[in-house]
Amino acid sequence: MAVVMAGMAAGLVQAQGPGALQEPSRERTEPPALGVVLSTNIATSPIGILPTYVPQNQAPPPAAPSQDGQSSLPDAPAPQASSAAPESPDDRVGKQSKRILGIIPNFRAVSAKTYLPPLNFKSELWLATQDTFDYSSIIFVGGLAGLSMASKSQPTFGQGAEGFGKYYWHTFADGGIENYMTEAIVPVATKEDPRYYTMGEGGFFKRTGYAITRLIVTRTNSGNNTFNFSEIVGAGAAAGIGNAYYPKESNTWVKTYQRWGTQVGLDGVFDVVKEFWPDINRVIFRGKY
Repeated sequence: MAVVMAGMAAGLVQAQGPGALQEPSRERTEPPALGVVLSTNIATSPIGILPTYVPQNQAPPPAAPSQDGQSSLPDAPAPQASSAAPESPDDRVGKQSKRILGIIPNFRAVSAKTYLPPLNFKSELWLATQDTFDYSSIIFVGGLAGLSMASKSQPTFGQGAEGFGKYYWHTFADGGIENYMTEAIVPVATKEDPRYYTMGEGGFFKRTGYAITRLIVTRTNSGNNTFNFSEIVGAGAAAGIGNAYYPKESNTWVKTYQRWGTQVGLDGVFDVVKEFWPDINRVIFRGKY
């Protein structure tokens, strides 16, 4: 305010000059508006650097229209719609998970209505490695070893902790060799796809029959059906390799065929479980696994 009053005084002195006194007008004049006084005095102020006063109730100037008649100001950003659509119940039908109940390896299973390119040898080796060394496989092998010890399938292994250890590493070796033979080594030679393709639709008997027949029927890398050499030949080769580390007290050929049949039978049971696992997981466990 002092700056404004000083500016007013300087303006009057400059207009009248030294020693020139004029009689004040007798006419009544209206005082100028506050905005005019402030802007005039600030303009004539010797400081000359004060900003121009703008009343608070003054609206901002309108935006200049562009050549097409629209405002040149940028538009407000529009909300971005989420591109991830919620998963419908139909999308969950036949959808496989990597593990069944968190403890049974399920890496070979392919969801229903899913078509995948063929695997190369490196991918097949990784598939067999997952099925062999995943934590779920280690837990699952322990369960199989316990069942074998309970049935005394190898009496020479004995019982207790020592016996369980023998059952465990033999079962682990059986499963690991069979995985690599049926999922990598034989498929690369026969150009077969070692994965299980889920049917996902149809009645119980139709889907069960489909799952069991996958033991003898599989896909080639070109998508055609063929005899499942990977399963039959691969499991037989794994059983024969087992003779190198199983005891020789019993009939070698009998034990070989038993291991061969056991491996193929287990794969058949697991194919049926894989086929219906998406339904069990969706209906009973609400997709928890």
